[in-house]
Amino acid sequence: MSISDELDQRLNFINLDARSRENIHKLKPVIMGALPGALDAFYEQVDRHPETKRFFASSGHVASAKSRQVGHWDAISSGRFDEAYVRAVTTVGETHARIGLEPRWYIGGYALVLDALIAAVVADRWPAGLLAPRRAAAAQVAAELGALTKAALLDIDYAISVYLAAAEAARRQAEAAVLAQERTAIVETLGAGMNALAGGDLGYRIETELAVEYAQLRSDFNAAMARLEDAIASVAGNADGVEAGAGELARASDDLSRRTERQAASLEETAAALDQITATVKATADGARQAGQVVATARDQAEHSAAVVGRAIGAMGQIEESSGQIGRIIGVIDEIAFQTNLLALNAGVEAARAGEAGRGFAVVASEVRALAQRSADAAREIKALISASTGHVDEGVSLVRETGEALQAIAAKVGELDEVVAQISASTQEQASGLAQINTAVNQMDQGLQQNAAMVEQAAAATRSLRGEAADLAALVARFRLSASRRPPSPVQAMTERLSSAVSAAWPARA
Repeated sequence: MSISDELDQRLNFINLDARSRENIHKLKPVIMGALPGALDAFYEQVDRHPETKRFFASSGHVASAKSRQVGHWDAISSGRFDEAYVRAVTTVGETHARIGLEPRWYIGGYALVLDALIAAVVADRWPAGLLAPRRAAAAQVAAELGALTKAALLDIDYAISVYLAAAEAARRQAEAAVLAQERTAIVETLGAGMNALAGGDLGYRIETELAVEYAQLRSDFNAAMARLEDAIASVAGNADGVEAGAGELARASDDLSRRTERQAASLEETAAALDQITATVKATADGARQAGQVVATARDQAEHSAAVVGRAIGAMGQIEESSGQIGRIIGVIDEIAFQTNLLALNAGVEAARAGEAGRGFAVVASEVRALAQRSADAAREIKALISASTGHVDEGVSLVRETGEALQAIAAKVGELDEVVAQISASTQEQASGLAQINTAVNQMDQGLQQNAAMVEQAAAATRSLRGEAADLAALVARFRLSASRRPPSPVQAMTERLSSAVSAAWPARA
């Protein structure tokens, strides 16, 4: 809304119309005549009160203020309520607000001045004689005094409104200044705290007393710093423990990895050796089985040889009996040859006795005797041969009997050997089967240990990575400064030491 529109609105509301302004203009001689005295009385009153006297430094200052008031009342008494009037009364209100003159003193002073002016108007307009028209004069005076009062109240309204507006603006400005000052202090205080926090000083606390509105902020900041310090202290302790524990765990993992690799290599060598032993035992089992078969064959052959020897012994017995019979026959032949020789001898004797007639018979007898002699000789030779053959047969029978006994003993031993070889073959088969199962288990263990070795290597790599990350964490935490030594003992290092001891016990180092 413009100044002119606002002025018209106020003039219309209090009915300060053209007629009222004309009535004020009619009072101008009275007003301007009574104004100097009224102002003198007003400033005397001002001088008697310390609350108002302090606004005027000298009499010249009072004279200057009085001169401006006279000029202002000149415009009012002229009935000129325009933008120039509004600017003038606005300046009065702004001046009062600037110097801190409270409205009560302004209104009180206006009351003193208005009292004097009303008295002057009444005195000027009061009828001089008894014959004067009282009713008309009273209505006119009332209209003039009403216009004067409205003009004074309009002036007061503008001045007080401007004063209040300026005072409110000043109050807001002061509040803004105080608020800005408080904000500046808060920003500086919190900035110092944030700089300390950015610098890693967690022991910093806001000691400056802040406004009541920001006391909770100070308390919250200090509490947050305390909790953050506790947290960082705990993290610092745990970071040291994690770093140390990660180092122990890395060394234990590396040691475990090396031992696992050695164990895997040893187990692989064991598996290879066991494969060879299994193959050897299997070959031994096959050889034992073949030996069992050979021994069984040998036993059969020994039993067959024993039977053959038995039959040979029987045949030798029969030969021995036949030799005895031949010997008896040879004895008979020998006796026959002897008898024949006797007969031939007797025949020769008889032929000799017969002479010429027995000569042919003598020849026959001589031939028979020669034949008998050859038969006797042959019988003796045959008997000698038979005797030698009988000796040989007896010796052969004895040898064959001994051979039979030896073959029977051999057959018995071969039977025992067959049982032993059978037991060896069965035991070797069981050993081969057991070794095959052991070989399978060892191969599975080898595969599992190879996988474990790979997993341990991965774990070692992960542990080394964890160690690096723990070192980074410790470096980050080391950037913070704590107010005191508040590092709690970390359970991580003790745990890793126990883990390292357990690993060393479970996987002893090999020489």
